[in-house]
Formats: sequence, structure tokens, C-alpha cells
Amino acid sequence: MKFNIITIFPKIISDYCDETILNRAQKNNLININPINLRDFTEDNHKTVDDTPYGGGAGMVMKPEPIYKALKSLDAIPFRKDDALSKLKKIFSSDIKKKKRTVLLSPRGRQFDQRVAEQWSKLDEITFVCGRYEGIDQRVVDHMVDEEISIGSYVLAGGELGALVMIEAVSRLLPGVLGNERSLLEETFNKGIRNKEKGINEVEVEYAQYTKPADFKGWKVPDVLLSGNHAEIKKWRQQKQN
Repeated sequence: MKFNIITIFPKIISDYCDETILNRAQKNNLININPINLRDFTEDNHKTVDDTPYGGGAGMVMKPEPIYKALKSLDAIPFRKDDALSKLKKIFSSDIKKKKRTVLLSPRGRQFDQRVAEQWSKLDEITFVCGRYEGIDQRVVDHMVDEEISIGSYVLAGGELGALVMIEAVSRLLPGVLGNERSLLEETFNKGIRNKEKGINEVEVEYAQYTKPADFKGWKVPDVLLSGNHAEIKKWRQQKQN
């Protein structure tokens, strides 16, 4: 699976993705994380990606031209029913069957959650557009992306952290990315999705976990976990989830 991230700070992306499970997944050719420097798609000497807003107002707004060029270089501008050229391109493109999505990180977007991560894990390629400054030209929203997505009801300085959150959440759902696939089955929000599919409107809470030493500063591991009785351990864990 391929992740493209359009940003003016590509090092933020590459530094994080060169560590943790994302690094291992890339080395194993399970995912491809591709930071794109938006300034490479500017034409002036200052590599300008923002300008003052029409109508006045505080702050600067990200320009549409560099974003358009970056998306076009990735063939990531979504098909629009009213765009004849896009329609022809879709008809004759050898890439027609590829499942792709282009997403703008935005605090006003749809809330990202585990269900969205599950849906996106079925795709072949996701392109994230990371905003900065006061905002982004509305024509990017209207004509260049599939949707706006938010990771929470708060404002960050840019979309890079949100993109990393979503890349990790989606990647760990892909076969082979996690060292122990069973851990996915036991995670809180994956269980919540399965419960909803069964008509159960609740999220199971993960049971408490302990490791060595059995006694640390007088804080002891529950005796049942040291008993070796797997039936009783399973019963104890089920009780802790309720």
C-alpha cells in the first residue's frame, strides 16, 4: 500500500516513518511512504506556497497551484462527473482499477476513527494533503480532493501529525505489518467494530496487562495470572472487560 504525503515539512514525515513498525513495514515492502515537498512544485525563487486572502483577514492561505501540480504528478486528482477531461482519462487509463483516495487534513473534516481505518486498509493508495498557515484555498477542497478528514476537535499547526496518525492506524491493519496478528483481534476498537457488526452497541475495554517482576514496590500481579490455570485466567480477563 502506498501513502503519499504532500507537505512543506517532508522531514517530519520521513523521520517518524524511519522508526517503529512503519520502518519495518517499508523494509518488508508491505507499505510505501512517500513524502512530497510541496515547495518543489512552485515556480518562483522563494518557493512560495501561500498568499494573502482575498477579501482581507488575518494570516496567509495556501495557494492552489502548487497543490494541483503535486497532485497531478501523483495522478491523485479525483475523477469529477462534470470534468470531461477527467472522464476521458479514467476511460483510457491503465490505472483505472487502482483503488485510490485523496484526503485533505482539516479540522472541519469527517472524524477519523477505527472504522475509517478499516475502510482505508482496503485501498491501494492514499494521498494526504497537509495544510499550514491560516487555511487552504477552497478550490483545493472543491476540485482536488475526495474528502476532508480530521483527527479530533482541536486545531494543530499543520496536517503532518494527523497524516502520521492515520498512516500508522491504517498500516497496522495490513497483513504482515504487525509481528503478532492476534494482537489486532484483541484491541479495544477492533472489538468495538466487530460488536457493532453483531448488533452489540458497546466497546469492550481491554483487560489489564502485567509483566515481570511479580512484585514491584509491594504492587503485586494478581495471583490468578501466576497460577498457570488458563481457564481461570481467561475468566478473570473477561470479567475485567465488563
